[in-house]
Amino acid sequence: MLDIAKLSPLHIYILIHLRRANIDYAKSISKITKIDQQEIEKALKELEELGLIDRSHGSAIKRTAARFKLSHEVHKHHTYYCLTRLGEHTSRMLRDLLGDYLSSITGYDAALDIIEYLAKAECEHAGWLARVFSMKVSDVQSLLTKLLDLGLLSECKAKVLKKKHRKGKPKKETRTHHTYYRLSRLGEMMLRYIR
Repeated sequence: MLDIAKLSPLHIYILIHLRRANIDYAKSISKITKIDQQEIEKALKELEELGLIDRSHGSAIKRTAARFKLSHEVHKHHTYYCLTRLGEHTSRMLRDLLGDYLSSITGYDAALDIIEYLAKAECEHAGWLARVFSMKVSDVQSLLTKLLDLGLLSECKAKVLKKKHRKGKPKKETRTHHTYYRLSRLGEMMLRYIR
């Protein structure tokens, strides 16, 4: 049995993506996640070494096999990947174990709750999150730093946040005196596919 705590969030996303797409290639995944193609190719290679994905064989792919393709049949110009049996099993488990996975890699039980909160609130700072989740500000800052390092969060760069960008505390606008955080594209896609 594979220990999912050894997988990165990018690995997790690729497994979930391949479960939905059935078969796909690095450039396509790179366009969706907006992550550098070389990084995706490296992650695909690591997953292949773990036995979670396999290269697809043949010269053409039907749309029934590649669910995200629009044309009826695609001639292969890329290296396509699909899940192995172990990859299928692991991706099915992830839906129930995402909270445990995030807790194990960050060391905080509230990791998934904060990610889900940020998905709804869009931009928020550590002080407000500490108040909402009854945690110490230092613990929230540590958790946010870990999630930032994992690529699941990014910083909001705006000087003034409008009401539509900060739904957790509705005011007309907020001047950014703190560092505000929001979900990264990888975090959004991972959360969307898991739900």
